[in-house]
Amino acid sequence: MVKEDSSLRRIADNRKARFEYEILEELECGVELTGTEVKSLRNGQCSLQEAFGLIKNHQLWLIHATIPEYTQGNVHNHVPARDRRLLAHRREIEGWFQKVREKGMTLVPLAIYFKEARIKVLMGLCRGKKMYDKRAATKEREDKREIDRAMKRGR
Repeated sequence: MVKEDSSLRRIADNRKARFEYEILEELECGVELTGTEVKSLRNGQCSLQEAFGLIKNHQLWLIHATIPEYTQGNVHNHVPARDRRLLAHRREIEGWFQKVREKGMTLVPLAIYFKEARIKVLMGLCRGKKMYDKRAATKEREDKREIDRAMKRGR
Protein backbone atom coordinates (compact mmCIF):
# COMPACT_ATOMS: atom_id res chain seq x y z
CA MET A 1 0.00 0.00 0.00
CA VAL A 2 1.21 3.49 -0.80
CA LYS A 3 2.02 5.59 2.25
CA GLU A 4 -0.18 8.67 2.45
CA ASP A 5 2.05 11.69 2.04
CA SER A 6 1.54 15.37 1.38
CA SER A 7 3.28 14.92 -1.99
CA LEU A 8 0.77 12.22 -3.11
CA ARG A 9 -2.52 13.05 -4.81
CA ARG A 10 -4.80 10.12 -5.72
CA ILE A 11 -6.39 10.14 -9.15
CA ALA A 12 -8.13 6.75 -9.17
CA ASP A 13 -8.28 3.61 -7.03
CA ASN A 14 -9.21 0.12 -8.13
CA ARG A 15 -11.19 -0.78 -5.00
CA LYS A 16 -12.79 -3.80 -6.62
CA ALA A 17 -9.34 -5.36 -7.18
CA ARG A 18 -8.75 -5.57 -3.42
CA PHE A 19 -12.02 -7.51 -3.07
CA GLU A 20 -11.55 -9.78 -6.11
CA TYR A 21 -7.84 -10.57 -5.66
CA GLU A 22 -5.36 -11.50 -2.97
CA ILE A 23 -2.47 -9.05 -3.41
CA LEU A 24 0.91 -10.74 -2.97
CA GLU A 25 3.30 -7.96 -4.04
CA GLU A 26 3.09 -4.31 -5.06
CA LEU A 27 5.28 -2.32 -7.44
CA GLU A 28 5.27 1.41 -8.10
CA CYS A 29 5.77 2.16 -11.81
CA GLY A 30 6.02 5.27 -13.92
CA VAL A 31 3.79 5.62 -16.99
CA GLU A 32 4.63 6.70 -20.53
CA LEU A 33 1.94 9.28 -21.41
CA THR A 34 1.19 11.96 -23.99
CA GLY A 35 0.52 15.61 -23.09
CA THR A 36 -3.28 15.49 -23.29
CA GLU A 37 -3.35 12.34 -21.13
CA VAL A 38 -1.47 14.19 -18.39
CA LYS A 39 -3.86 17.14 -18.58
CA SER A 40 -6.86 14.81 -18.40
CA LEU A 41 -5.33 13.10 -15.34
CA ARG A 42 -4.75 16.49 -13.71
CA ASN A 43 -8.53 16.97 -13.99
CA GLY A 44 -8.92 13.72 -12.01
CA GLN A 45 -10.34 11.63 -14.84
CA CYS A 46 -9.32 7.98 -15.10
CA SER A 47 -10.82 4.51 -14.82
CA LEU A 48 -8.94 1.35 -13.80
CA GLN A 49 -12.01 -0.90 -13.50
CA GLU A 50 -11.27 -3.13 -16.51
CA ALA A 51 -7.51 -2.57 -16.62
CA PHE A 52 -4.81 -5.20 -16.20
CA GLY A 53 -1.06 -5.53 -16.65
CA LEU A 54 0.78 -7.55 -19.27
CA ILE A 55 4.44 -8.37 -19.85
CA LYS A 56 5.43 -8.62 -23.52
CA ASN A 57 8.87 -8.24 -25.10
CA HIS A 58 10.44 -7.72 -21.64
CA GLN A 59 8.27 -4.62 -21.10
CA LEU A 60 5.40 -4.01 -18.68
CA TRP A 61 2.17 -2.69 -20.25
CA LEU A 62 -1.05 -1.26 -18.82
CA ILE A 63 -3.97 -2.55 -20.91
CA HIS A 64 -7.57 -1.16 -21.02
CA ALA A 65 -7.02 1.71 -18.59
CA THR A 66 -9.33 4.49 -19.73
CA ILE A 67 -8.17 8.10 -19.65
CA PRO A 68 -10.91 10.23 -21.27
CA GLU A 69 -10.04 12.74 -23.95
CA TYR A 70 -8.99 16.20 -22.78
CA THR A 71 -11.81 18.64 -23.53
CA GLN A 72 -9.52 21.36 -24.96
CA GLY A 73 -7.27 18.86 -26.75
CA ASN A 74 -8.62 19.37 -30.33
CA VAL A 75 -6.65 17.46 -33.01
CA HIS A 76 -3.84 16.56 -30.61
CA ASN A 77 -6.09 14.44 -28.39
CA HIS A 78 -5.19 10.86 -27.45
CA VAL A 79 -7.04 7.56 -27.85
CA PRO A 80 -8.85 6.99 -24.49
CA ALA A 81 -8.24 3.23 -24.08
CA ARG A 82 -4.82 2.73 -25.65
CA ASP A 83 -2.11 0.46 -24.23
CA ARG A 84 0.42 2.35 -22.12
CA ARG A 85 3.95 1.27 -21.31
CA LEU A 86 4.88 1.18 -17.63
CA LEU A 87 8.36 2.13 -16.53
CA ALA A 88 10.10 -0.24 -14.12
CA HIS A 89 13.54 -1.74 -13.71
CA ARG A 90 14.30 -4.72 -15.93
CA ARG A 91 15.15 -6.99 -12.98
CA GLU A 92 11.77 -6.21 -11.39
CA ILE A 93 9.95 -6.98 -14.64
CA GLU A 94 11.88 -10.24 -15.11
CA GLY A 95 11.11 -11.31 -11.53
CA TRP A 96 7.41 -10.67 -12.04
CA PHE A 97 7.46 -12.41 -15.42
CA GLN A 98 8.56 -15.65 -13.71
CA LYS A 99 5.79 -15.31 -11.10
CA VAL A 100 3.03 -14.43 -13.61
CA ARG A 101 3.69 -17.63 -15.52
CA GLU A 102 2.34 -19.58 -12.53
CA LYS A 103 -1.29 -20.59 -12.73
CA GLY A 104 -3.76 -18.07 -11.34
CA MET A 105 -1.36 -15.11 -11.10
CA THR A 106 -2.17 -11.79 -12.75
CA LEU A 107 -1.05 -8.17 -12.78
CA VAL A 108 -3.68 -5.66 -11.66
CA PRO A 109 -3.37 -1.86 -11.34
CA LEU A 110 -4.39 -0.88 -7.81
CA ALA A 111 -4.10 2.92 -7.98
CA ILE A 112 -2.93 5.79 -10.13
CA TYR A 113 -1.66 8.93 -8.42
CA PHE A 114 0.64 11.95 -8.61
CA LYS A 115 3.87 11.67 -6.67
CA GLU A 116 5.14 15.22 -6.64
CA ALA A 117 5.02 16.11 -10.38
CA ARG A 118 5.15 12.56 -11.72
CA ILE A 119 2.30 10.16 -12.43
CA LYS A 120 2.72 6.72 -10.89
CA VAL A 121 0.74 3.48 -11.12
CA LEU A 122 0.70 1.01 -8.24
CA MET A 123 0.65 -2.47 -9.79
CA GLY A 124 -0.17 -5.57 -7.80
CA LEU A 125 0.88 -9.16 -8.37
CA CYS A 126 -2.39 -10.92 -7.52
CA ARG A 127 -4.06 -14.27 -7.20
CA GLY A 128 -7.82 -14.51 -7.64
CA LYS A 129 -9.84 -15.14 -4.50
CA LYS A 130 -12.24 -18.04 -4.26
CA MET A 131 -15.89 -17.36 -3.44
CA TYR A 132 -15.47 -18.52 0.17
CA ASP A 133 -12.54 -16.10 0.61
CA LYS A 134 -14.74 -13.22 -0.58
CA ARG A 135 -17.53 -14.24 1.80
CA ALA A 136 -15.06 -14.41 4.69
CA ALA A 137 -13.70 -10.94 3.85
CA THR A 138 -17.24 -9.52 3.73
CA LYS A 139 -18.13 -11.18 7.06
CA GLU A 140 -14.95 -9.85 8.66
CA ARG A 141 -15.66 -6.31 7.41
CA GLU A 142 -19.27 -6.44 8.73
CA ASP A 143 -18.08 -7.75 12.11
CA LYS A 144 -15.55 -4.94 12.40
CA ARG A 145 -18.25 -2.41 11.55
CA GLU A 146 -20.54 -3.84 14.26
CA ILE A 147 -17.73 -3.71 16.84
CA ASP A 148 -17.00 -0.08 15.92
CA ARG A 149 -20.70 0.81 16.29
CA ALA A 150 -20.89 -0.90 19.68
CA MET A 151 -17.75 0.88 20.87
CA LYS A 152 -19.14 4.21 19.72
CA ARG A 153 -22.45 3.63 21.60
CA GLY A 154 -20.56 2.64 24.74
CA ARG A 155 -18.67 5.91 24.99
